[in-house]
Amino acid sequence: MGLNELTIKQSAEGLRKKEFSSVELTKAVLGVIKKKDKDINAYLEIIDDLALEQAAEADRKLAEGGELSPLCGVPAAIKDCILVEGVKSTAGSRILENYIAPYDATAVEKLKQAGAVIVGKTNMDEFAMGSSTENSAFGPTKNPRDLERVPGGSSGGSAAAVASHEIIYALGSDTGGSIRQPASFCGVVGLKPTYGRVSRYGLMAMASSLDQIGPLAKSVDDAEIILEAISGLNTYDSTSVRKDRKVGKVRRGLKKIIKKPSLPLGSVKIGIPREYFAEGLDKKVEEKIRQAITKLEELGAKAVQISLPHTEYALACYYIIVPSEISANLARYDGIKYGKSAVNSPEARLAKGGSKQLTVNNLLDIYLQTRGEYLGREVRRRIILGTYTLSAGYYDAYYLRAQKVRALIKQDFEKAFEKVDVLITPTSPTTAFKIGEKINDPLQMYLSDIYTVPVNLAGVPAISLPCGEVSGLPVGLQIIGRHFDEDTILGVAKVYEKSMSNFNH
Repeated sequence: MGLNELTIKQSAEGLRKKEFSSVELTKAVLGVIKKKDKDINAYLEIIDDLALEQAAEADRKLAEGGELSPLCGVPAAIKDCILVEGVKSTAGSRILENYIAPYDATAVEKLKQAGAVIVGKTNMDEFAMGSSTENSAFGPTKNPRDLERVPGGSSGGSAAAVASHEIIYALGSDTGGSIRQPASFCGVVGLKPTYGRVSRYGLMAMASSLDQIGPLAKSVDDAEIILEAISGLNTYDSTSVRKDRKVGKVRRGLKKIIKKPSLPLGSVKIGIPREYFAEGLDKKVEEKIRQAITKLEELGAKAVQISLPHTEYALACYYIIVPSEISANLARYDGIKYGKSAVNSPEARLAKGGSKQLTVNNLLDIYLQTRGEYLGREVRRRIILGTYTLSAGYYDAYYLRAQKVRALIKQDFEKAFEKVDVLITPTSPTTAFKIGEKINDPLQMYLSDIYTVPVNLAGVPAISLPCGEVSGLPVGLQIIGRHFDEDTILGVAKVYEKSMSNFNH
C-alpha cells in the first residue's frame, strides 16, 4: 500500500509512530496527482509549494508532541467553491477564472487549525449546478472506476480524487445530493451534515437554504473525524449552530439506543421508505440495497416499512426553490463586483477592433454581455427559471407553493423518526452513467438526485457508503438521520462498514 492510499486514521498513526513524515506523505499524494490526474481531471488547482510548507509546519508540531488533531499533517483537497485564502477559487466557472480568494472559508480555517495540509482545489459542476461534473467550464472529471463514466456531481472532483487515492480526504458541498451521489458513483464515503452543523461562511452560495459543506472520505471513521473538525458556530453565519446542539429527545448514538448488547445493532429500528423502492430504481441496484438491509437485520436491527408520502413532489419542489435562490445569489456576478467583465475582456477588445462592435450604453448591457459570455448553459437555465418563478404573478403559484410542499416533506421525516432511528435508502437510482449520456436531457440528469434531494429540503443529515457493485461499478447505501443526530447514522454506518470489511476479507 502506497502512502497515498492510507486513511486519515492510518496516516495519523503512521505520523505519530514516525514511520513517515507529513512532507513524505504530501509528496506521495502530489506524485500520484501528477501521474494520474491528466486522465481523471479531478483537480483545477494544485498548490504544491504551499502544501509542502504546511506539511513541514505539521512535522514541527508532531515533533513537539502534545495533543494534536488526527488531521495534523494529513493532505486534503477542497472543492473549488469553498474559499482558500490566496488560492484561485473558480467554482468551475469562466466568470471567476482568475478570482483569488481573499479569506478562508470557516471549514477551511478549522482544517488549518487542525494542522491539515491543503494540496489543491477540485473540479465541480459550474457553481455546483449539476449531477455529473460535466458542467465544469474546465472540462469534465472522469470516474476513476471507469474513465468513460461520470464521477457524479457536483462534488465529482472531490469524490474522484479520494477514489483514485489522489488525496487522503476532501471537502465537498451538498445542495441536493452533491456529496452523496458522487460518493455513491465513485465508491467512497460521503456525509451531508444537518443544515447548520457546518458553517457556510466562505462557501460560494448556490441555494442558501440548502447548501451544506461536508466530507468525502475513504471510511466512515474518517468522515466522523472531518465532521468533528469542521462543525460548529460561526458568528458570521446566522444559520450555523453550536457543535453540541441537541434537539428534542433525540437518543444520540448507538450506545443510547442499543439495549441488546449481544448484537451490534440490537434495538436499532431502521425505516424502509416504500416511495424509494418504486419505478425508476435499477433492479440490480435495488438488489444490492435489499442485501444491505438484510445484513443490517442480521446485525440486530429491526427493519420496518414506513412512508414518506410527499416524496413524489420533492424533485419538482426542489427545482422551483433552488433556481429561485440561484437567481438571487448569482446576481452578484455582473461584470463589476466580481470576476470577469465582457466589456474589458480580450474578446471584447478584439471585437471592438474587428467587425463585431460591442455596444455598452448602460449597466444592463454590461450585465447581459458578461453573463451571456461567461456563464454556462446550465447556470443560465437555472437563473432564467428562478427569475421566472419569483416574478410578479408567479411567486404565489410556484415559489410559495413549493415552500409549503417543503414543509410537508420535513413533516414526513419528523413523523418517520417518531417510529424509527434511521432511514435506509439507495443513494442513487443507478450506477455511474456514461459521459455525455444525459448532458442534453436536463430532466434525466435531475432524476439522478431523486433520493438525495428530500434530505436537503428537510435539512436532516445523511451518509452514503459503498454496499457492493453492479457490473464493476459501485452502489451507494444512504443512511438518513434526525436533525443533529449524526452520531447515530455514523454509528450504524460504521457497524455495516465493518461487517462488509470482514466479509470481503
